[in-house]
Amino acid sequence: MEIILNINGRDEAMEALATDTLMSAMRRAGYYSVRYGSDSGETGAAAVLVDGRLASSEVLLVGQVIGRRIETVEGLTGRVGELHPIQRAFIETGAIQSGYSTPAMILAAKALLGHNPNPSEAEVRDALSGVLCRETGYVKPVEAVLRAAAYLRGEEPGPYEGPEIVDASYVAEMPPGDDDLAGPETPLSPFQPPIATETRPQTDIVLTSKIPETAVVGKPETKVDAVKLAKGNPAFVDDMEMRGLLYARLLASPHAHARIVDIDDSQALALPGVRAVIHYQNVARVKYASGGQSYPNPPPHDQVSFDNKVRHVGDRVAAVAADSPEIAEEALKLIQVTYEVLPAVFDENEAIQPGAPVIHDEEDTAGIHDAGRNVVHHIAAEVGDVAQGFREADHVFEHTYTVHQVQQAPIEPHIAISWWDADERLVIRTSTQVPFHVRRMVAPLLGLPVSRIRIIKPRIGGGFGAKQEMLIEDIVGHLTIATGRPVRLELNRSEEFRSSRTRHPQTITFKSGVMADGRLHSMEMKVVGNTGAYGTHGLTVQTVTGLRGLSSYNCRHRRFDCLVVYTNLPVPGAYRGYGGPQALFALESHVDEVAHGLGLDPIEFRRKNWVQAGDTLPIAPLLGEGEKEAVHFEPVIQSCGLHECFEQGLKAIGWERRNQPNWGQVPGKPHLRRGLGAAMCMHGTAIPGLDMGGASIKINDDGSFNVLVGATDLGTGSDTVLSQIAAEVLGVPLSDIIIYSSDTDMTPFDTGAYASSTTYISGTAVKRAAEQVADQVRERAALMLGLAQWRDIRLENRQAVAADGRAVSLEKIALHSLHQDQQRQIMATASYVSMDSPPPFAGQFAEVEVDVETGQVTVTRLVMAVDAGVAINPITASGQVEGGMTQALGYGHCEEMAYDETGRLVNDAFGPYHIYRADEMPWMKAILVQTHEPSGPFGAKAIAEIPKDGVAPAIANAIFDATGIRVRRIPFTPQRVYRALQGTGDREQGTGGGGERVTG
Repeated sequence: MEIILNINGRDEAMEALATDTLMSAMRRAGYYSVRYGSDSGETGAAAVLVDGRLASSEVLLVGQVIGRRIETVEGLTGRVGELHPIQRAFIETGAIQSGYSTPAMILAAKALLGHNPNPSEAEVRDALSGVLCRETGYVKPVEAVLRAAAYLRGEEPGPYEGPEIVDASYVAEMPPGDDDLAGPETPLSPFQPPIATETRPQTDIVLTSKIPETAVVGKPETKVDAVKLAKGNPAFVDDMEMRGLLYARLLASPHAHARIVDIDDSQALALPGVRAVIHYQNVARVKYASGGQSYPNPPPHDQVSFDNKVRHVGDRVAAVAADSPEIAEEALKLIQVTYEVLPAVFDENEAIQPGAPVIHDEEDTAGIHDAGRNVVHHIAAEVGDVAQGFREADHVFEHTYTVHQVQQAPIEPHIAISWWDADERLVIRTSTQVPFHVRRMVAPLLGLPVSRIRIIKPRIGGGFGAKQEMLIEDIVGHLTIATGRPVRLELNRSEEFRSSRTRHPQTITFKSGVMADGRLHSMEMKVVGNTGAYGTHGLTVQTVTGLRGLSSYNCRHRRFDCLVVYTNLPVPGAYRGYGGPQALFALESHVDEVAHGLGLDPIEFRRKNWVQAGDTLPIAPLLGEGEKEAVHFEPVIQSCGLHECFEQGLKAIGWERRNQPNWGQVPGKPHLRRGLGAAMCMHGTAIPGLDMGGASIKINDDGSFNVLVGATDLGTGSDTVLSQIAAEVLGVPLSDIIIYSSDTDMTPFDTGAYASSTTYISGTAVKRAAEQVADQVRERAALMLGLAQWRDIRLENRQAVAADGRAVSLEKIALHSLHQDQQRQIMATASYVSMDSPPPFAGQFAEVEVDVETGQVTVTRLVMAVDAGVAINPITASGQVEGGMTQALGYGHCEEMAYDETGRLVNDAFGPYHIYRADEMPWMKAILVQTHEPSGPFGAKAIAEIPKDGVAPAIANAIFDATGIRVRRIPFTPQRVYRALQGTGDREQGTGGGGERVTG
């Protein structure tokens, strides 16, 4: 039926039912800024303004808004090239990462500023609290709203300079106090979290080495995709229309472990509008491993598209394609499945006990270490003689820690659309981090050669590792092949929790032998890793856990022993940090415990033992990615800013307060205790000898350049960073670089966005391609200027400048080469793979308040000082730190996947699964400590994953500082902390003798 809605100031007729959700009606009408996050509206991604108030269109019906005023971001500006002041502020401050929820945040700001032109920070955070963000940490969106408020008041806040760049000696003279941490309106005691009028960026850059002066690299350039994201332009997988589109739905297992005796799909197929039903009886059984990793995928290949056995609640059973989502949903109810329910096991330690249910008893899976014991892999590595080291040590400490299962929770769930193109090649448009891996992996499942498949990756609404997987692309491919029609499959929020990917739970035991002078002498790390129902990423995540746990500190003897174990939990996979957060929680808690056990200052104990530039990483060659990694030497650390990270972080958090009398007491609140905690972090940059990126660059008639890369921008800003690298080499502003990425037909190969590799690997490929193009430009300039030599020609300010001062513009060079004389296309292609993996370093610091009557832990301040080499773009780099710390805060503090006794996830929705809102955040500060990494492009190394590593142990150590209680299991829920405070924590909590052994 035709319904009239008033949208952005004008009446618009649309075909809709009064009972349709407003979101579905708006998207059908082309308002793509209104985006799905969940069916119950918690994310706010589908927010619109209704009569000036923010409302979620996912839970509003069309009939409820007839006659009311609806606004979307499409209505903020009328013409191409125009920006509303709020959009402008979001772009300038770097408040946009993936941009999926940016339109909703902009509308929230508009609603606030419409009635409050001069809001406080607290009021801004309250206004943004209805829009969940998994990326930014809310720091820059808050700054954006305050900046927009100034614009709308008629003020000109001046150019946004991004993070403050300060000399290290300057910072040393400026310990934080009232003026540093508070706004101008209300006096605060030193180190109190700032009040709402705080507006300056909470990011400093500390220069610790001489960095060459550059024109574009190292500058706070705005993101190249910021305008389209701020305006809500079509950018994501679902922001397109296709004639004849079918809608797919997934039938998932209600049982944690069962055999499928039979499937009867006859009633579903008889339902009008149903076009196909697929399951194990009509889809070929082709074995694969779903992890998006380089060829050949690590074993075991223990999955098929549809199996006759299900191994977790949410496992695939069947899929339906129909004319509408409603018909597809109804068809699922008509599929009759007969199950033989089997015993299930969920704990990794129970799964390896005699008599435990065998999860993979099929005969056609190779590469399982011991299927009868549910052991997927046994990983062992040793340097030196650990047993001898323990005998030689003066003190030996042993502690056991437990880390849990969490979900990446990107606001955009997995979604893919497939169709046959005009040449009858299969095109899959998908939200993936690894388009080239997906193409290679999906081809044998669909029975098509790689040459007949094209994967397109548009903008992604967050990935964090969940999308480093070939997860649903085979389903839409099978359905398009079966129907000949385009097919769309989008997971709902519950499916994203149950049927997507998660972080690996682990049980970790550290045993350390220490000499009388406080030096680590022997370390053993034992891990039992829970890989859930399938082994995807099981080998490599646990390998990284060992590498991170045994590389951060110098120690003569080291041993890693790990069992990777099947259970009937939903499948873990890649998640930002990739085994590092698990390792660092255990390691940095253990190191803190050892220091206290020896009566040593925990910071000085770390300093005495941590690695520095010039040190080697002796266990690294033993913990590669299976047989593939081609590094057989001990890597040498070439850059390390750890000392400066700790110096700056300790000052920023106010570490010396721990020495003040009664600082741990909160005046007037005798039930609260305050504490400070620290953690050292070390991560990696790319997988050496394996990760590869390619780039192609060509000049256009006007002297601008097209850059084609296979690298995948997840919202991290990699398109911007790679463009900055190209612009720097070619001597042009960023606006002269047009970048295209992630289309397997059109762009060079790239392994994908994971392992913190993009800036380092793809950036070097871009730099090399740009250097070749620059040389061709110089040659052409020499021809035009009549010069015999061209190597001393400089490229700057869109010109080629000879040593004698004569210059020719790049536009003239382009026209000359393309049209006038000895014509040729100036272009080049380059690729790069590195044998190095330079580690970034960081110091993480936390301040907490613990309610000793309830066990409630409140994190009041977080500071992270990061050595990531040269920050190619300080704004995007600091945004990665802020967003990563926020995710890490959830990991350590409140996020947890909870199951009933049958293996059913009971909190498969936001709310019950709690992620931080804007109004719940502690005060945060990111400090970028610049070193120069000689192997990286312009001195850069990784930054994206290390912010996930240190928050949980820093909180654990702060809780101990506040209460004297150790809690060795995360997250630090009130119940868990309360039991520890009462001395009733059982072995599960890791607070008693079962979790600790000390000798010497």
